[in-house]
Amino acid sequence: MNTLLKYLGVFILLIGVAILAIPTITGSLNNSALFIGLVVIILGYLAHIFLNKRFE
Repeated sequence: MNTLLKYLGVFILLIGVAILAIPTITGSLNNSALFIGLVVIILGYLAHIFLNKRFE
């Protein structure tokens, strides 16, 4: 269980990348999709840092 929580930040980062990639592939870029993708990537990055410190 701890190993899954340790990599939760990476999974959130990958979800953020998918949020950015799907509108790019379909060609329907708008600012809201870019902003949501950015926020999810930043949250994943911070989660990765804090969870790795907690579950070492």
